[in-house]
Amino acid sequence: MMMLAVLFAVLGAASNAVGTAFQRKAASTVPRGGGIRLLLALVRRPAWAIGIAGVVGAAVCQALALVNGPMALVQPLFILELPFALLVAVPLMHHGLSADGWRAVAVVLAGLALLLASADPSGTRVQAPMDRWVPVLALTLGAMAAAVVLACSSSSPLLRAATLAAAAAVGNALTAALMKSATGRLADAGLPAFLTTWQTYGFALTGVASLLLLENALQAGPLAASQPALTIGDASVSLVLGVALFEESVRTGWWLVPEAIGALLILGGVLRLTRVVPHLVDVVR
Repeated sequence: MMMLAVLFAVLGAASNAVGTAFQRKAASTVPRGGGIRLLLALVRRPAWAIGIAGVVGAAVCQALALVNGPMALVQPLFILELPFALLVAVPLMHHGLSADGWRAVAVVLAGLALLLASADPSGTRVQAPMDRWVPVLALTLGAMAAAVVLACSSSSPLLRAATLAAAAAVGNALTAALMKSATGRLADAGLPAFLTTWQTYGFALTGVASLLLLENALQAGPLAASQPALTIGDASVSLVLGVALFEESVRTGWWLVPEAIGALLILGGVLRLTRVVPHLVDVVR
């Protein structure tokens, strides 16, 4: 079961990388703006349709991964999306990734391996009682709303991109939690239960909201601002939600030291990648 979770998570990360690359291509071809108007402009771009297909494929793989393994394991594996995105983007740049770039990729992979090996996430629950859902929904939705307000009140492209990406990351984590619960109902009780549980419609709504936030983050500013917030934020919030909602467990005590080192390696590698490939956002223009 755990190996299936890892396999589907890695496939989902690859599919999401393709989706994000083509969404960025579509977002870069429309005039500056945001909200629903941006989404209406994007739906007319073929690249956006390809991107959405990648996102849908990633969602299917993510659902299968979440059914077979703990959220605290599955969601951090989606950090692999960034190295996969480079593998998609480099051929479009018509030149290879530099040695420094490959070293940054290696640092991200080493950090992820160290983090997950040290944390050793485990857990089999797929449902959570409402007394756990209520504070989680209040905190996550409140954080997303606060980030949007901050982004709208700022004139800094860096801050706008980072805050909108952070909101998208929180939304992605919440979507994953709702999806895990909904697909658990599907696996346990079939399609009627899946269609009548509130988590099904919850993850559909939060998924759309997260997608809209992502599109605006990609358009608002440079990838160096949005990608770290999106990558690290999703993994971190997902780990917290896995523990808070589904009573998943991770190692603590002295294990927190290598876990922190792994997280710092991931952050450093991601930040380095966004600088080593400064023209990554131009690939899709």
